[in-house]
Amino acid sequence: MTTVIAFIFMFGLLVFIHEWGHLIFAKRAGMLAREFAIGFGPKIFAFTRNETVYTIRLLPVGGYVRVAGEDPEIIELKPGYHVGLEFNEEGKVNRIIVNNKSKHPHARVVEIEYADLDHRLVIEGYEPDDHDERLRFEVDPKAFFVMDERETQIAPYDRQFASKSVGKRAMQLFAGPMMNFILAMVIFFILGIIQGAPVDEAQMGTILEDKPAAQAGIQENDEIIRIGDTPVATWEEFTTIVRGNPGQELNVVVQRDGEQVPLTVTPDAVEVEGVEGPETIGQIGVHQAYEKSLFGTLKYGVVQTFDTTKLILTNLGMLITGQVPIDMLSGPVGIYDATDQVVQTGFMNFLLWTAILSINLGIVNLVPLPALDGGRLLFVGIEAVRGKPIAPEKEGIFHFVGFALLMLLMIVVTWNDIQRLFL
Repeated sequence: MTTVIAFIFMFGLLVFIHEWGHLIFAKRAGMLAREFAIGFGPKIFAFTRNETVYTIRLLPVGGYVRVAGEDPEIIELKPGYHVGLEFNEEGKVNRIIVNNKSKHPHARVVEIEYADLDHRLVIEGYEPDDHDERLRFEVDPKAFFVMDERETQIAPYDRQFASKSVGKRAMQLFAGPMMNFILAMVIFFILGIIQGAPVDEAQMGTILEDKPAAQAGIQENDEIIRIGDTPVATWEEFTTIVRGNPGQELNVVVQRDGEQVPLTVTPDAVEVEGVEGPETIGQIGVHQAYEKSLFGTLKYGVVQTFDTTKLILTNLGMLITGQVPIDMLSGPVGIYDATDQVVQTGFMNFLLWTAILSINLGIVNLVPLPALDGGRLLFVGIEAVRGKPIAPEKEGIFHFVGFALLMLLMIVVTWNDIQRLFL
């Protein structure tokens, strides 16, 4: 149950912060954000606030922000249609009753001759039984269609996604991944506040009992300055040498209370799962030293985000070039299983795992694939270069086909995850 709660919290947080970025920048650009959804499929919970319907849906496989103009969900008023019109105090149409007009006895029924709800915001027509007098009605920019007793706000062109500048559209699309990177920085910053930020030097923190470091006489706060004939200045240099010499005796020199102390340590040979399968590395049973400072914590948040991003991009590149098999990919099932293992190691590691997944979500969404933010950014970039947008029909087909292929990939990855669980 702890893992279930942790997974739901983590998934909800990552999706919420990503979609919140899209929502905030859509509203800042003046776009009409119709829906903010966590999950897909049937609605479980919904409420409306400031023009936007907020929903939680059944299938926890992502989320979305639906902006006006991105899909043809608005009813088109064609000549000959009979609709009911209701008016606000200013005499403008504020509700357009498409059907079930008998349930709205105060609505004025007209036969449509001409309607422009994108630019001019007018409806022109006649009384159903009298075509002698042409009627003209101004429409409120925030008027609603009412169909099957459900209201949908109209979207004048200046509230639609396509009406905004290339820069505003690109920022709205980029905002989701950007928020995932910011969330990771915040989590790393919180970790830095709680446990401190790791020092740059190869300084020892906790020394594990009955491990090679403790047996060799290495103490907490010792700083490794040399291994063999190789000077050591950073923790990364230290761990690289130790990991690369399993079972090999190493002569180390530590700085302790202003003095240099020579010691000998033999790293344990430990088998771990590497990119290309199991591999053996060296470990001596030490943790890095931490310090608590505001500057160090801020630096830690930025550096950890950058280093994690670089590592994920490297692995993504290896996947694309075939150096990493597709079997290494994990979907929701695999992530849940990994989360279960992480939760058992403590809350701090769970926070670290959440930050890593947040960065991963941001990077994956920026990949220029159909249906992802990166794919849509690609089309905005092409428009910026050629000076005009690609036909919506062609872009729609591209995203539809791409989304279908992504769903197929998700099925394959999920099947691999399930097989791994039972092997």
